[in-house]
Amino acid sequence: MFNALNAMGGAGQIDRTVSNNTNTGIYCSFIVFGIIGGAIVNLLGIRWTICAAGLTYALNSSSYIFYNHTKNGGFSIATGPILGTGAGILWSAQGMVMMAYPLEHQKGRFISVFWIIFNLGGVIGGIVPFAINYRQGKESKAIPLPDSGYIVFVILQTAGAFCALLLSPPTRVVRDDGSHVAINSSQYTNVRQEAIELCRLFVNPWILLLVPMSLGSNFFYSYQFGPYNGALFTLRTRGLNSMLYWASQMAAAFGVSLLHDRETLSRKKRGMASLALLALLTNVMWGCTLAVQLRYTRGPDDTHAESDYPGGLIDFSEPSRAAGPILLYCFMGAVDAHYQSFAYWLIGTMTNDAQMLARYAGLYKGIQSVGAVVAWQLDAQEVGLMAQLIVNWVLFNLTLPCTLFVAMRIKAHSYECMEISADDAYDDADDDWLLTPNRSSRSGKSKKPRSIRLSSAYEI
Repeated sequence: MFNALNAMGGAGQIDRTVSNNTNTGIYCSFIVFGIIGGAIVNLLGIRWTICAAGLTYALNSSSYIFYNHTKNGGFSIATGPILGTGAGILWSAQGMVMMAYPLEHQKGRFISVFWIIFNLGGVIGGIVPFAINYRQGKESKAIPLPDSGYIVFVILQTAGAFCALLLSPPTRVVRDDGSHVAINSSQYTNVRQEAIELCRLFVNPWILLLVPMSLGSNFFYSYQFGPYNGALFTLRTRGLNSMLYWASQMAAAFGVSLLHDRETLSRKKRGMASLALLALLTNVMWGCTLAVQLRYTRGPDDTHAESDYPGGLIDFSEPSRAAGPILLYCFMGAVDAHYQSFAYWLIGTMTNDAQMLARYAGLYKGIQSVGAVVAWQLDAQEVGLMAQLIVNWVLFNLTLPCTLFVAMRIKAHSYECMEISADDAYDDADDDWLLTPNRSSRSGKSKKPRSIRLSSAYEI
């Protein structure tokens, strides 16, 4: 729902200033609570944390009803840090469930199932403004989303938050093969343990190598939602575009899951192929976007009723003008789904431990939010649209070397904590010892096993 509102440009408003500043507040808070979100989820569990976090989204949407009547953006901007707090916790829990619950060969499928459900909300959310504004013709003056639209968002977000209470905690999950979700920390965790684990994240070289990818993973939303969708299209077409953008993500997430779970290829080959395809598609996308961006420099705002795009704002009722830009927006959604699916799948290859994955997911979203803060402020400070496009394009390509380095070192399997002998811990002749942890040492004498922490496939 939140994404659908943002994808309209300006959260349904004509002037994007309040929305941009609200999003800046969201992502500033998200940085902190994304990083510590995994610890909060590990300490408090997933159900009530997701429920409480979900309600912060409803609060944010309701603030625009107040703005519609007062034109005072203070309330909306104030909800930003509150939503950022909830979002950091929610996405840490979501990442843990999505990456820790499945078997290794099912992670691509679980990521796609989540992404389809997640974007179904965006599709439904896109229908709301499209239906409400459908009767407005192309010549109608641009108006903000009415109260009724925001009320629908609030109702759906509140209902969704309480659905989280139906989730099963990891201790009760049994996979298809009868195995249980891996949980570290000797069956429990505490504040001290989580603080230690959080500090370890910042000295883990594999996590640090993923920082560029994390930084750029939401950077493009600001440009796509505002300078592109918000500046080029009529309000009803923006709603249609939002619906199609998230529908494209659903289809793309399913498609890329088939590659990520293709067992005839090694995990390393799957990762390399997915990254190569992502690099190709993303550069094609930005090249096509450049061709469109060269035709305009601004959209409607408080001083300009129209975009300077040739022919004015684009409406879906003009197929000859609308088809190309709308299809490009769908392509943007598909590329985003590939980017996010690959990022989560790559993180999921690093461990199967639920608590570690909660921390990894939280850190990924926290670093992602650093980039989002910068991106939303670029638009809020009215940086030129062409400059914003170039920054996005260059940033993506700068992330590729580090991501490639990690993808080239994906191992065949990830391992959890297990009891293995001291000799076996350093036997690298083959990986069979991991499956026979209590075998005798080379000396022929059986040694008392000790616990060896194997939290990452990249550390083996």
